Amino acid sequence: MDAVLDDLARHWPVYATMPFIAALIGYVTKRVAIEMMFRPLEFVGIKPFLGWQGVVPKHGGRMAAIATDLLTTNLLDLKEIFEKIDPVIVTRELEQPLLRAVDAIARDVLREHHPRLWEVLPTLAQEMLIKQVQANAPRLVREFLEDVRDHLDEVLDVRHMTVESLTRDKALLVRLIRETSRPEMAFIARAGIFFGFGLGVVQAIVWALTRQPLVLPIFGGCIGLFTDWLAIKMIFLPREPVRVGRVILQGKFQRRRAEVARQYGELIANEVLTTANLLDALLRGPKSDRLVAMVERAVGHAVDEQASLAKPVLTLAVGGRRLQEMKHEAAQRALAELPRTVRHAEGYLTQAMDVAKVIELRMLAMTPVEFEGLLRPAFRQDEWKLIAVGGVIGFVVGELQVLLMLG
Repeated sequence: MDAVLDDLARHWPVYATMPFIAALIGYVTKRVAIEMMFRPLEFVGIKPFLGWQGVVPKHGGRMAAIATDLLTTNLLDLKEIFEKIDPVIVTRELEQPLLRAVDAIARDVLREHHPRLWEVLPTLAQEMLIKQVQANAPRLVREFLEDVRDHLDEVLDVRHMTVESLTRDKALLVRLIRETSRPEMAFIARAGIFFGFGLGVVQAIVWALTRQPLVLPIFGGCIGLFTDWLAIKMIFLPREPVRVGRVILQGKFQRRRAEVARQYGELIANEVLTTANLLDALLRGPKSDRLVAMVERAVGHAVDEQASLAKPVLTLAVGGRRLQEMKHEAAQRALAELPRTVRHAEGYLTQAMDVAKVIELRMLAMTPVEFEGLLRPAFRQDEWKLIAVGGVIGFVVGELQVLLMLG
């Protein structure tokens, strides 16, 4: 005991710093583990032997699929969302750009496919024809929107759209997970400080009693391993509130359900299920050919309706095949103009669908296990690697402490 006290007296500054160094180990290992989850977005190093890619971007496809399944199974029914859209209001929002688009399409198609017929028509007749087409355009749009809404599953693959969006944009996937879990990440880092300090006190006592060179690196490694593991567990467990005396214990992520639900809903609404993304999926997704067929059918009916009285004469002057080509060209032009035209109704569509609020309310109604599934996949796949890195860093710092003590 005298030897121990003598060593304490001679090296008291080193002993005093041990808990603080252990706290630093706990904090640094947590910060490194957190950054390794999200960075770098692309692999850095020499494949396949040496290097690293953030856990989330590395498994982007799988995580995107998990997030999408959660979204489409538990949080969102797109048919229900689209039911909130009033075709009459959409048509009213689009009235002016729609009329301009119809004017341009009708003139260009007629001028391109039968310039002689268009040129011989008096200006008044041309204008009357255009006005007649414009007058029927709002009804055509309403009927088309109702048709799309009634057959949404046939023209829109929302799962494909979401997975593609999150897989293509790794930064978006990282932001989706990181923004909703930022307080949990900060908690992990802070927890490392307190857990590390406590273990550092034990470390100092054991070193004073044993003076074994292996004690410090082993304790350093254990601090890194244990604090990483414990901090991750404390994010999710216990799932339900547990009262211990006057203290109520519950996983930090579970306690923040209301805040997470709001953040997640806003991110999905503003970054993933936007009006522009939904329209792009309709026009270019795996089921887009069915939407194209619907547009061509609607435009074809409109052309037939307008030409019904003069159809025999029009068919004779233009030709049946040329008339079909005109219908196809008009439909293609309508599809090309659709993104620019719909942009004028984005405000109403976003407000009417209210994706953020729908997701928020559904998330609040989830079970604790389902709610945990929102973030847990980001940790589970390579969780052991993150914990192991904490142990390695802790071991190295402990070895440096030994050199300091024996130097």
